[in-house]
Amino acid sequence: MRILVTMTLVLLALARPAAAGDGKELAKAGDTELGTFTLQFENDLFAGTDRYYTNGVRLSWLSPEGGRTLPILQQVRDLLEVIAQDENETTRFGWALGQDIYTPSDSAPTGLLAGDRPYAGWLYGSLSVHTVGDMGAGRKTSETVEVSLGLVGPEALGEESQDFVHKLRGIDVFNGWDNQLKTEPGLMVAYERKWRLADPWTLGRGWQADFVPNVGASLGNVLTHAGAGAALRVGLNLPADFGPPSLIQGGTALDKLNEEGWSFYFFATGEGRYVAHNIFLDGNTWRDSHSVDREPWVGQFTLGAALTLGRFRIAYTNALVTKEFAGQARASRFGSLSASFQAFF
Repeated sequence: MRILVTMTLVLLALARPAAAGDGKELAKAGDTELGTFTLQFENDLFAGTDRYYTNGVRLSWLSPEGGRTLPILQQVRDLLEVIAQDENETTRFGWALGQDIYTPSDSAPTGLLAGDRPYAGWLYGSLSVHTVGDMGAGRKTSETVEVSLGLVGPEALGEESQDFVHKLRGIDVFNGWDNQLKTEPGLMVAYERKWRLADPWTLGRGWQADFVPNVGASLGNVLTHAGAGAALRVGLNLPADFGPPSLIQGGTALDKLNEEGWSFYFFATGEGRYVAHNIFLDGNTWRDSHSVDREPWVGQFTLGAALTLGRFRIAYTNALVTKEFAGQARASRFGSLSASFQAFF
C-alpha cells in the first residue's frame, strides 16, 4: 500500500493539470477544464471464467489541451511531430496507476503447475503524451507514447488483491501464490498510432459508422511486441475521436468528452500481435522462476458498447485473446468496464 501511495504522489507531482489561467476555457464563463479521469476494471468473471489474465484495474488522468508536464514529455511531443510530419493540433499529457493479476486455470493445488500459466502480479505507474495531427482533407491521426514503471512479484500485491475480492464474493481463493514470479522492477515503453481517414458513413435514420485502423508496439522487460488492428463503430452521434476506449493492456484512450450532447455506439475490434517477450509467460528476466513456452502470434477480438452523456462516458467490452502459451486449454476471455468523467473548476 505504501508503494501505491508513493507512486500516486510522484505522478501527481510530475504530471499536473494546467493552472487556471493556462487551461482551456469552455463556453461557460469561469469553467476551466481540469482533465478527464477514467477508471477501468477488467475481470474474467465478467466472462464466466477465473483463469489466465484474471483481473486488471487502472485509474488514469488525461490533461486539458496544453497542460504543463515534464520537459522530457514536451520533447517527446515535438519528436512525434517531426517523425510524422503532421501538424499537431492538440497535445495532452497523462498519468495512470494500475495493477494486473495473472493466475493458472486450477486454483486448488498449492504446488507448482509446470504446464500452466505462472502466478504473477504487476503494479505500475505510467506517464504519457498524446497528440492529434492533421493530415489534411479532413484526415487526422492520434499518437500515444506511454512509459510504465513498476514491480512484478509479491510486492505487486496480486495475491492480497485477489484474495480480498474472492473472499468478499464468497469464491474459493487460489492456493498456489507461493509459486508466483519473483520480485523484479519492470519498465515498458509503449507506442500507438491511429488513423481517422474519413468522416462517418451515413446509414440512415441517424445511424452512422466509421473505421479506425491502428498500429502499436512496446519495448521492455515486461512486454515487447508489435501489432496492428482496427475498430469498427456503428451508432448514433458518433464522436469525432479515434474509436472505442482501449483495454488496459492496449494503452490509454485519447478522448475529449463533450460538455454537451450525447452519443451511443456498438463497436468491434480486432488486432494481431507478434510477441517477442512477455514476462508473465517467459518468467523473471534475471532469476529462475516458473515459465511456459510462449506463443509468438496472438490475436485479440472485442465486442462492446459505449454511451456518452455530456461529461460522462461509460463503456463495456467483452474480449477474447487467442492461446498465448503451449498447452493452454482454451482462449482467454474477460470483460472490461470503463467510466470517464471530464472535470471542470
